[in-house]
Formats: sequence, structure tokens, C-alpha cells
Amino acid sequence: MTTNLKDIIRTISDYPRPGIEFRDITTLLGDARAFRRAIDELVQPWAGTKIDKVAGIEARGFILGGAVAHQLSAGFVPIRKKGKLPHTTVRIAYSLEYGVDEMEMHQDAVRPGERVILVDDLIATGGTATAAAKLLRQIGADVVAACFVIDLPDLGGAVKLRAMDVPVGTLIEFAGH
Repeated sequence: MTTNLKDIIRTISDYPRPGIEFRDITTLLGDARAFRRAIDELVQPWAGTKIDKVAGIEARGFILGGAVAHQLSAGFVPIRKKGKLPHTTVRIAYSLEYGVDEMEMHQDAVRPGERVILVDDLIATGGTATAAAKLLRQIGADVVAACFVIDLPDLGGAVKLRAMDVPVGTLIEFAGH
């Protein structure tokens, strides 16, 4: 039986505020076959390619990125909200819909020239993902690609990453936001 990943993802209307259709991947993560298929599909373009690290964006990017890193025999790098990492960090500020936030990673998590794939669950406006790609490049990483389970193409985030010369891979698209 073939699993349609799109059918496994739960949509929660009006969360976190009215008019938003929140795409909840916890249902996909809880379905062993769907989770395995999603990881296999995220990994497939890079099988047999030298990838040094997979960087996952907090928090669902940790779950997906860890599994992708394991499959690629690569290291894993957490990119976290400010103040969550215990060692010396590098930080970048990025815009949110209503303000600014910061994310950081350990300064020694990636060596210059290492090939890194950025992973998260969803690409929407691209603010978080473009900031993460800039942060990785700031310490010398070669950002090979950014991979997401879900793309919300109407919000333009994937286009912003591609404009930075970061190839984008996604498994599913949902119209709207």
C-alpha cells in the first residue's frame, strides 16, 4: 500500500491565529511507514554524495535532520533559539512577522568548506531558513541544499533560498498559508 504523505499531515485551522492553516507533521512522525518514507525521500537525492553535516532548525528540524544525518552517515548540527546552547556560539538576527528573533549554533559545529544540508519540517516565508543558511555560510559551510517536508509556495520562502543559490527540495506542497 502506497502512503500519500500529504494525507497523513493534520491541518489545524485558525492556529496559531485566525486565518492560518497550520500543517502539523506530528501525525506523520507518529506513523512509522510515513516517517520512514519521508526520511527516505529527503535522503534520496544525496545518497552516495559526500555530506559532512546536516543542520536542523529547532525543533522539528532536529527530529528530521537527525534521521537524515544518520542515513547519510553525516554529523548533526542543531540550530537553536538564542541562549539554548552551552558553548561559544555564532548568532544571527532574523525578521519574524511581528518583530525580530535570533538563532545560533556552536561556532565549532562546522568547519570551513564542510558540505552541509539544512533540514526543517516546513518552508513558509523563508525567514528562519534564509537566516540559518546565512549563519552556516558565516562560519564557512558549503550549504549544498535545504530540504523540507512541506512547502507553502504562496509565501515565497523557497524562492528566497534559491535566490541565495541554495537548492531547495520539498516533498509536499500546500496552497495558501
